Amino acid sequence: FFGPFVFSCPPQVILMLTKLFDFNLNSVTESSLWRSTDYGATYQKLNDKVGPKTILSYLYVSPNNKRKIMLLTDPEVESSLLISTDEGANYQKYRLSFYILSLLFHPEQEDWILAYSHDQKLYSSVEFGRRWQLVHEKVTVSLFTEALYVTCRLQNCTEANKGKPFPGFIDPNSLVVQDEYVFFLHTEGLNRLGCILLFPSPSDPPQDLHVISTDENRVVAAVREWNQNETYNLYVSEATGVHYTLALENVVSSMGPEGNVMVDLYEVAGIKGMFLANKRLDEQVKTYITFNRGRDWRLLQAPNTDLRGNNIHCVLPYCSLHLHLQVSGNPYTSGNIASKDSAPGIIVASGSIGSELTNGNVSVFITSDAGNTWRQIFDEEYAVLYLDQGGALVAIRHTPLPIRHLWLSFDEGRQWNKYSFTSSPLFVDGVLGEPGEETLIMTIFGHVSHRSEWQLVKIDFRSIFNRRCTEADYQTWHLHDQGEPCLMGVKRIYRKLKPTARCVMGKRYSVTMTSAPCDCTEADFECDYGYDRRTDGKCSPAFWFHPSSMSRSCTTGTTFLRSTGYRKVVSNNCTAGVIAEYTSRRQRCPVQAPRGLHLVTREGTLTATLAANVTFLVFLEEGDGSSTSVTLDFGDGHALTYSNVSSVDGGVRHVYKAVGIYRVAASAQNHLGSDAAVLYLHVTCQLDYIHLVAPFVAVRNKEVNLTAVLWPGQVGTVTYIWWIGNSSEPIITLEGSMACTFPQEGVTTVTVQVSAGSTILQDRKTISVHEVFRSHLLAFSANLDDHNPEVAEWRLDLSRVIRTSLIQATAVEEEQLLVAVLPGLPTTAEFFLLPDHKPTEGKPESSTAQLDQLSEALLTALNQNLVQFTLRPGVQVTVYSAHLSAAPQVDTSENHSGSAMLMLLSVVVVGLAVFVVYKFKR
Repeated sequence: FFGPFVFSCPPQVILMLTKLFDFNLNSVTESSLWRSTDYGATYQKLNDKVGPKTILSYLYVSPNNKRKIMLLTDPEVESSLLISTDEGANYQKYRLSFYILSLLFHPEQEDWILAYSHDQKLYSSVEFGRRWQLVHEKVTVSLFTEALYVTCRLQNCTEANKGKPFPGFIDPNSLVVQDEYVFFLHTEGLNRLGCILLFPSPSDPPQDLHVISTDENRVVAAVREWNQNETYNLYVSEATGVHYTLALENVVSSMGPEGNVMVDLYEVAGIKGMFLANKRLDEQVKTYITFNRGRDWRLLQAPNTDLRGNNIHCVLPYCSLHLHLQVSGNPYTSGNIASKDSAPGIIVASGSIGSELTNGNVSVFITSDAGNTWRQIFDEEYAVLYLDQGGALVAIRHTPLPIRHLWLSFDEGRQWNKYSFTSSPLFVDGVLGEPGEETLIMTIFGHVSHRSEWQLVKIDFRSIFNRRCTEADYQTWHLHDQGEPCLMGVKRIYRKLKPTARCVMGKRYSVTMTSAPCDCTEADFECDYGYDRRTDGKCSPAFWFHPSSMSRSCTTGTTFLRSTGYRKVVSNNCTAGVIAEYTSRRQRCPVQAPRGLHLVTREGTLTATLAANVTFLVFLEEGDGSSTSVTLDFGDGHALTYSNVSSVDGGVRHVYKAVGIYRVAASAQNHLGSDAAVLYLHVTCQLDYIHLVAPFVAVRNKEVNLTAVLWPGQVGTVTYIWWIGNSSEPIITLEGSMACTFPQEGVTTVTVQVSAGSTILQDRKTISVHEVFRSHLLAFSANLDDHNPEVAEWRLDLSRVIRTSLIQATAVEEEQLLVAVLPGLPTTAEFFLLPDHKPTEGKPESSTAQLDQLSEALLTALNQNLVQFTLRPGVQVTVYSAHLSAAPQVDTSENHSGSAMLMLLSVVVVGLAVFVVYKFKR
């Protein structure tokens, strides 16, 4: 069996999905759905309810209504949903037109669901999966693509209602929606239309960021700075989530089983503002605790005695208690630390005592007073679970060996009773408690041996208790930090079960807390954004921070809050005291000259497409925008002026009618001064085609020209990358032509790549390089032009046919003859005579003489109309000598330069005459 997967529904229903996996077929061949209504004592098989042959893949329980169950079929077999509204007793099947990759339920609306398909489409349902609506296509989670952030209401996602509040592209894997906040990583640059997280120092952007908590309108984020590898700095924000201050440096991190980063920071459940963190200090890892959301941290005081009552000599700060703070992502296994909202002040964690945290000699510790004092409860690793809302604790040993016992405590871990939960030792694979830990029933699943089937053991602790808790069983408990009762500005008193009480609290029990405000002291305030805490405890401006910059969003005539260097800790409820001394003071906005003028495109890029709208955004960092005029010069002879910066908040559109690089300039001015900004915009059009013009044959060490012809001819900024022969390094030019020489004989390949905007095209030519050669142009009977499709493949085929005809007419060796049909009309070609690969012994003149002899034989055959071929039945084509050469006659000696020039001039004249006569005939 592959499984089981166990899911609980309130209060006594358990659903279990099992799968039979065939390793030979590498697939699931059978699945079964089981249901229990008595806390797992008995199970009923529901295959007839969902379809006997239906292979199920996943099971979902609505987080807002536990009676609603959704089953997803295996997409390799069929695409369907099975929905139950009666705690999994009955199901109705709904066919799907897409394959679901993952589902996401709305945290509040019980019938609202998002589905992500295998083909990167996002669907929404407001009827718990009965009907679906396509929200958007090309919704990607790839790390190698960019995405546009689109917002819309789930129940009304149409093209008309999709908004784009944050222009530009974002990293899709960075999108996080948590409580009232939306976070993403902008990859193209930032502008004022998107919120920017400001960290000290803003000149050093973080390498990585993880949102830890957004509770009570405050963001706690772990940031990996530029100089950190395995540690993160902990930052906390004010209410807007924009301005951050440092709370704790060098928090330890590790890599999770799925490659995710795990930061050693734990938020204690049930007590607001309480965190535990593991910090690296002088190559040692130590555990710290805070009660005021990171404003102050201290080490943990180790227990006074060990498990056997022996004294522990551990003196702060040289020795303290250190805890492993990793929580489990598996719902059936426990992590190293646990706390519950229903049991405030009780924390159970694995750890060690000494100068640093170690992985050896791990014990289990517990605190009942929120970390002020700790007790050792086990000297080995145990998994501890909360039952009856924390009124009872169950411990199971962490071991790879089979076990049959567990331990139960009713007095917050002071005493433990041993119980046997199975007659045969069991390899425990996981433990499932009831939702909310409200009952005294749990399920243990595992196997007797490595070859045995799964075993489920239901444990019912209700028989141990004989009564319900009464008011006399509860006591009051004052939360404090080493005797200080004012935490987060209030005194908090909780109602807790007495450790000596042995009764059932049940589902009706709820945590009761009373609070009273305290007078504000300096400890209730943290350093504001841009301020650092010095050794004397005072907050002063950081070296990079200018306090006057906080008034940059001011408008003349209004006011702003000038920081005192402190801000009240979010959710701190202190009153009176020193609040007036540390609270920001409201001041009138000063009239300022424009400063920090920014000019960007809406997309954040420096390229634009010809004839398309380009939207420019202009904004100021400092200065009153309403009294500052702005002029925007587009660089193409057009400019616009606006009376104030605020009037261009939506951007300015412009269309460029020619490709090129334009200097776009913006200037802002008021009576106190001015500022300017410039960007250089590359306007391009689509490159459709390139053609490399190169000789078919070249002379060794003789310079030849290579030219890349573009269509269209003007596409904007173009880069040419030339690859010559087997060279591993290209030649990069901004011109479409270059000269080169080939030092060795043989066949050489030349490749040119043209980069224009986001488009890269290439063409390739093969050049035959020799010491000497002869060439001559060929012409054809006029009937060939009627069948010339002007296609490269046709010219290549025709070249082979002409070459074969020439060889048959003259008996020239195949290795010595090349024929190339040239582009264009009228149809022309050129033959090349190459030296024999086994040249006559002697001087190179012997190869020249042989080439002259062969050339004369070829020209004689052409002049006597001996070279013909059949293009198709009824179409006979005759090949002639055109008496014109497209390549230089290659007697390369300097003695013949004058005659070569005379021959070239005569060839040009004859060629023009032939062209005029041909046109006249047409």
